[in-house]
Amino acid sequence: MNDAERSVQESATGQESAAERGMTVRREVLGDAHVDRAMASTTGFTAPFQDLITRYAWGEIWSRPGLTRAERSMITLTALAVLRQDEELALHTRAALRNGLTREQIGEVLLQVAVYAGVPASNRAFAIAQRVLAETETAAADGPADHT
Repeated sequence: MNDAERSVQESATGQESAAERGMTVRREVLGDAHVDRAMASTTGFTAPFQDLITRYAWGEIWSRPGLTRAERSMITLTALAVLRQDEELALHTRAALRNGLTREQIGEVLLQVAVYAGVPASNRAFAIAQRVLAETETAAADGPADHT
């Protein structure tokens, strides 16, 4: 059974499809603003990739019961730091906070990276995480925006 057939079958039986589940989890972890921006910039060329990450990364992997979202965030931060994926690391630092990690736990993850993946990767990751944490603290101190 291909994905389209499975999606039709899941809809017919009342089960949530991987794409629906994925979009829910993606929004909970990354926030509506990020997901809305990603979806708004989707083109015919990028639509299959958006479907892939929503369906598989978020709907299948991030939705599994074997690890908590906080644990998944720790693993994701580690992988992104090691691979030096700076933009994704910033995005997932915000997600880690949303998933309940403290700034101290994020720091512990990045210290672990230094020992097992190298000081340069950890150094860069600390700089990115520090910037994100400072932005987050500034936004929290400013409070919700008043759009009246």
